[in-house]
Amino acid sequence: MKIEIERIDEAYRFEAKNEQGQSVIMDSSAEHGGHDLGFRPMQMLLAGIGGCSGIDVIDILKKQRQDLKDIKITVDAEREQGKVPALFTKIHLHYRIFGEVEEDKAQKALNLSMQKYCSVSKIIEKTAEITYSLELIKA
Repeated sequence: MKIEIERIDEAYRFEAKNEQGQSVIMDSSAEHGGHDLGFRPMQMLLAGIGGCSGIDVIDILKKQRQDLKDIKITVDAEREQGKVPALFTKIHLHYRIFGEVEEDKAQKALNLSMQKYCSVSKIIEKTAEITYSLELIKA
């Protein structure tokens, strides 16, 4: 796996490209000299844990033959205050699962993802308490 990162303005905006050519823009906040025109690197980590787990959950629910219509994940986090580096201390993922999905199977999918399969959560759990919740929406 390889990511190329290139500076694209005079401040802190970067474009990160993967080997397949897809890209993501990163920037710093205006208060730190950036232009707020992209994800901040710590936001990328939160997107990573949500995306990683979301892929797991979809895959597990498909294998369980559940009628999944959609999934939305909200990730909230807290960081250390007054420290450099300011690590995440708490991360909460809230999953909204749409479709005719059995609650016990959805909960099992979340548990398997967060406790076994999601590589990003396994990295982040070394410094942050990770919690998650489930909301089923019949669609």
